[in-house]
Amino acid sequence: MKEPIKSKLHRRDFFKKSVAGIIGTYGGAYASTYLSKANGFKKPISPTDSDWSAINSQFILKKGITYMNNASLGMPPINIVDSVRSGYEEISKEPLHGKHKLQDRINKNVMPLLAKTFNVNKEEIILTRNASEALFLQTLGIVLKKGDEVVLSTQEHPAALKPWVHRESKDGVVLKYVFIPSPLVSKRDVIDRLMSAVTSKTKAISFCHVTRGGHKYPVKEIANVARRKGVATLIDGAQAVGQFPIDIKDLGCDAYSASLHKWILAPAGSGFLFVRNKSKNYFESPFDLKASTIQSYFNPPGTKDYPVRAAVGAALSFIDKIGLENIEKRCRYLSNHLKNGLKKIKDVKILSSENPKLSAPGSTIFEKSNLDALESVKIFEDRIGFHIDEHQRDGHNAIRVSTHFYNTTSQIDLFLATLKYI
Repeated sequence: MKEPIKSKLHRRDFFKKSVAGIIGTYGGAYASTYLSKANGFKKPISPTDSDWSAINSQFILKKGITYMNNASLGMPPINIVDSVRSGYEEISKEPLHGKHKLQDRINKNVMPLLAKTFNVNKEEIILTRNASEALFLQTLGIVLKKGDEVVLSTQEHPAALKPWVHRESKDGVVLKYVFIPSPLVSKRDVIDRLMSAVTSKTKAISFCHVTRGGHKYPVKEIANVARRKGVATLIDGAQAVGQFPIDIKDLGCDAYSASLHKWILAPAGSGFLFVRNKSKNYFESPFDLKASTIQSYFNPPGTKDYPVRAAVGAALSFIDKIGLENIEKRCRYLSNHLKNGLKKIKDVKILSSENPKLSAPGSTIFEKSNLDALESVKIFEDRIGFHIDEHQRDGHNAIRVSTHFYNTTSQIDLFLATLKYI
């Protein structure tokens, strides 16, 4: 039975008044973090809220706002903000030497730390502005001729598809789109669907590690089969890095593109491209036909955004201090709390798998009957100051909630209580 309108309004007023009490700690943190040293916390020993409160105090989110849209753009902690600021101060106070200091910091600190985080050689990885730029580099760089086939899944992000459409128009490459159901059926199903499209003309398979909706693909298994067939594997890792530990060397793919400003919480405009050194024969440089190293193949010439790139090191150190294993457990803990609450709400259909082998820890998608996902984004911001996102694709009219470790179960409870009466 529908609840009376008066009762609904009363509850909505209650929700609005409750926001400050539930998420007000972030407002207090805005001032206090400037008075304390960044990273002033211990590694958490459990995924519960109480064990993460000191870490959460490192963020300066505006009071009255709750951020649950990390899959779009992450929320950097204060030490990353300070790192970018100090970098610009260095090149503003003394441009020449400031630039050289930042370049040294990037080469001697950021690149080795980035390589260590993903278990690759630093010579195999370059910094980019985002995953989209990296995807363009790997797609435009792979050697293909007219009639060569590339296998793609139907769940790819538009930024990953655009450079392939360019190759199709420019070079006559044949794109073969393979339907992948959402939610995923199983790891075996994903592998079989993609590999069934491979023929003697197939030169590459391009797919995401984690989809925009949080579905997790079996990268290692697909790469192993593709390698035996002489087919290159090019991976979009934008939604994967920072949610759980990733050993790119172990994955066995030939190229891997990612953003660092999502789940890693690095400054906006930071990402990377990995190309396996042993896979160089698949590629040619878009910049220098005489190139001999991965760096010279794919690193665009010219002045870079040095303060942003130097601050990537601070983000990686912050994540490393917490531990990606801990982050994965915390994100999964919050997502499970959300899913358990969604199960109790009438007319809600959860689209994210509860199987950790098929779903990323932090992103949850679901539908609610008679609720337009796009409209829901504005509703939640207007009513309780929550930032979420829609997922109107793959045949869904879904809401996407991407919780990171700094979110809390109390925030999720408020979200669920509001959702119930929309």
